[in-house]
Amino acid sequence: MAQQPESEIPPNFWGHTPEEEYYTSQGVTNTKSHFETPNGKIFTQSFLPLDGKIKATVYMTHGYGSDTGWLFQKICITFATWGYAVFTADLLGHGRSDGLRCYLGDMDKIASTSLSFFLHTRRSPPYTTLPAFLFGESMGGLATLLMYFQSEPDTWTGLIFSAPLFVIPEDMKPSKVHLFVYGLLFGLADTWAAMPDNKMVGKAIRDPNKLKIIASNPRRYTGPPRVGTMRELVRVTQYVQDNFSNVTVPFLTAHGTADGVTCPSSSKLLYEKASSKDKTLKLYDGMYHSLIQGEPDESANLVLGDMREWIDERVRRYGPSDNSQ
Repeated sequence: MAQQPESEIPPNFWGHTPEEEYYTSQGVTNTKSHFETPNGKIFTQSFLPLDGKIKATVYMTHGYGSDTGWLFQKICITFATWGYAVFTADLLGHGRSDGLRCYLGDMDKIASTSLSFFLHTRRSPPYTTLPAFLFGESMGGLATLLMYFQSEPDTWTGLIFSAPLFVIPEDMKPSKVHLFVYGLLFGLADTWAAMPDNKMVGKAIRDPNKLKIIASNPRRYTGPPRVGTMRELVRVTQYVQDNFSNVTVPFLTAHGTADGVTCPSSSKLLYEKASSKDKTLKLYDGMYHSLIQGEPDESANLVLGDMREWIDERVRRYGPSDNSQ
């Protein structure tokens, strides 16, 4: 099959409509910028409701190999149309941020880098007195939980997780032999894209048309996982499992029962072990990993409806209040 000429490849998932025109049609305003951190520049975006009426702020983190500039922003746009100011950043090594592509050799540093932008915004007028939520999808859920652990108490009103990666499925766990042998190379192999690839995208997306859109993302990482990435994911998933009891804020965690990428037990364990008095677990029968971006519209809208009901209720219950540090 002849390759599609580059000029014919749409610059955005919605096609060739100019960005400002598209965002306006969706009822939001969008801004893009780069944020300087000690670990490099990260690409950031904001999505605000067109009418300027803001109930709370939401800080969103995408999943492994993804970025904020393609279909993930549909989630951001949706929350903004509900009256939320949404801020998001490409993780280091992803999208238009600095760093080696999809290298997650130090998850604590990667989480703290995005957190520095989120806190900068969280503490800026007019947002300091508004309720504030962290949102993480898939591996972004893991990074989000690290951000929560790295934050001062009372920084966040609540947490929302979509199919978070807290438990690595058995068929995706890296071979201990591989990690041991690469470890003998004194870190030289840490950045190698040399680990077995289980082709996660096909296991994540149930809607075939949405699979095509997601697969066409020009910034999506498609190479094999890097040695240091898998080593670190094993370490950090165990760390958060050991610290679930330290979660005390309200949270919603959602998972599909047919998720072939992250275990539904990730959400179940968090729900069981967290110390939060206000905690909600939503399991969706037969849904795959990508609950919002990859499911048929009817299923995705069900998930979004539950998320809207949950966050609107928490804003009524816990805000407005001055949560600034």
